Amino acid sequence: MPSLAAISKIDFPFRVSQEEAKQCAKELFAPSFPQVERMLSAFDNTEIKTRNFCNPLKYYSTPHTFQEQNAEYIRISLENSVSAIEQCISSAQINKDEITDIIFVSTTGLSTPSLDALIINKMRLNQDINRIPIFGLGCAGGVAGFAKASILAKANPNAVVLLVAVELCSMTFLKNDYSKSNFIGSSLFADGVACCVVTGDNRTNKTANSFRFVDARSKLYYDSLDVMGWEFLDKGFKVLFSQDIPTIISKNIYADITTFLEKNNLALSDIKNFVFHPGGKKVLDAYEDALSIDGNDLKNTREVINDYGNMSSATVLYVLEKFFTQGFENGYGLMVSMGPGFSCEMVLLQMEKH
Repeated sequence: MPSLAAISKIDFPFRVSQEEAKQCAKELFAPSFPQVERMLSAFDNTEIKTRNFCNPLKYYSTPHTFQEQNAEYIRISLENSVSAIEQCISSAQINKDEITDIIFVSTTGLSTPSLDALIINKMRLNQDINRIPIFGLGCAGGVAGFAKASILAKANPNAVVLLVAVELCSMTFLKNDYSKSNFIGSSLFADGVACCVVTGDNRTNKTANSFRFVDARSKLYYDSLDVMGWEFLDKGFKVLFSQDIPTIISKNIYADITTFLEKNNLALSDIKNFVFHPGGKKVLDAYEDALSIDGNDLKNTREVINDYGNMSSATVLYVLEKFFTQGFENGYGLMVSMGPGFSCEMVLLQMEKH
């Protein structure tokens, strides 16, 4: 079975408290958004304590064209992807020339050639690397990307697959968008970069921990296309998401997970490690209620959103990194994230300490 050889994440230097972000939003929205005082409690209800931002707060207070913001997205994404990859391959004790595949996941900026091409060029990686850029999966992209990396490694036992997830959500902020979605987004979203190395069976795993891929499942819910996504405007990416997300999770997640586990002759009680994407407090509450799991099961997930905010696809990889580096319970692990579509992505892992 394919296995996780190493994982890394980026802590941006511009970490701000949720209170600082709240005051910044109040100043930005107050002149043209009469509801701002009433809605500021949204910041307090997230359980977020600090946010991971790629720029200082004052950057978001000044107007930028879409062209300017996207150019900044490309610059920061490339610089930090290279840093995350260098950390990851060093931890995995592999040479960059051994990399056979690269999957690049992002939904918060545009680049053609895609960022994976820019990374290969910048790092002078093997010119024959198989490239898979993935755009549009949003928060579901981290789990989907891990599944695709593992499937590549399953098909090729000699594979060394790089998975890079970059989400600079703050770079999509529209200063003059006074919609409720933009306001709520400003209370939740942050920036993250994560990298994984997934290897095939013929590669020696030199880590003390064994996270082996077992299976994956994707599901798209019909007639829910407007639940989450972007509206593309002349001025940039306008965030769209519905208050129905926790309700959709409550109605579907138990059956979705148990069906997936039954396929692998498992039950929910067999899962020892819940590696969930933290969409927000209401989403986490919906998971706990629907699955009848307690707060301790989602401890790592809650700590990541407390410390970083919602970094879209990268967030679940920060949660995975926490399990990988800080400890886990021997047995099965379940990765879950929801995203635009509306969709659900799942990965089943066998997690063991050597």
